Amino acid sequence: MSTRNESYLVGLIGDGITQSLTPPMHEAEADRHGLRYLYRPVDLGVIGRPGTSVGDLLRAGRDLGFNAFNITHPCKQLVLEHLDEIDPRAEAIQAVNTVLIREGKFIGYNTDCSGFTTGFGHGLPGVTVGSVVQFGSGGAGSAVAEALLSLGAQRLCLVDVDVARAAERASELAARYPDAVVEAVTAERATEHIAAADGVVNATPVGMHHHPGTPFDVGLLRPEHWVADVIYLPLETPLVRAARALGCSVLDGGHMAVGQAVDAFALITGVAPDSARMRRHFLELTGQGDDAVTVPASAPEGERNHEKQEGVL
Repeated sequence: MSTRNESYLVGLIGDGITQSLTPPMHEAEADRHGLRYLYRPVDLGVIGRPGTSVGDLLRAGRDLGFNAFNITHPCKQLVLEHLDEIDPRAEAIQAVNTVLIREGKFIGYNTDCSGFTTGFGHGLPGVTVGSVVQFGSGGAGSAVAEALLSLGAQRLCLVDVDVARAAERASELAARYPDAVVEAVTAERATEHIAAADGVVNATPVGMHHHPGTPFDVGLLRPEHWVADVIYLPLETPLVRAARALGCSVLDGGHMAVGQAVDAFALITGVAPDSARMRRHFLELTGQGDDAVTVPASAPEGERNHEKQEGVL
């Protein structure tokens, strides 16, 4: 449990993360709780280090007095071999985005999954999660797939340009959720699955400023569908905009971005953050509006997927 006399030194290890929004979200919330909290990005591109250096960076951080690190591309899987303990959910996902340093040991968690779960419950209350088609099975996609199955999805179709990765992920999930049907499908076959699905999720970078467009033909959507996106820059992606125009229930990527930060902050400090306040601060940082500004607090259980451009978890 945190005390007001304790200070926190936290870092974010990843490539292309100097402008990440997680540090200012954490620092501002810590200020409101009267905590001494400094959050520094450790950008692999800036310091000229490969993702395989994550273990060395963790150990150096421990020696320098860091309390914790968030981990993002390309290190969410690479960090696993350097951890002393891994939370069961993170081990199942095989990706870690939060590492606590406790008594010299590294303890790994995944708050992408819990962050998506919280955002989903708030932004899409009461929707049916029976059959879902998900595009993308990378870092964020793995966490989202786990969350969807834990929310009760009975059929989950994973679509990825890396077919082998999607197939491997589907096999792992099917083994742990034997009551659900989990399969990898090609983009061509996804068309028929979308027609029969309750919802569609985008966990790819398609829709970002650097990757314009939509991950599938939005003409396949019906007003009865719900649609979720993990991209938060822009918050109103072409997919989100098209889905809203059709009358679909929509979850924008800001919910997951805030959710993972909320849960990571709670893990690091032992203090329950004001998630609604963090959501408002996030919207200020992005300069974007949203219909639903509040997010309920979630239990402690952060950052982007396999793409390194800012704006997708």
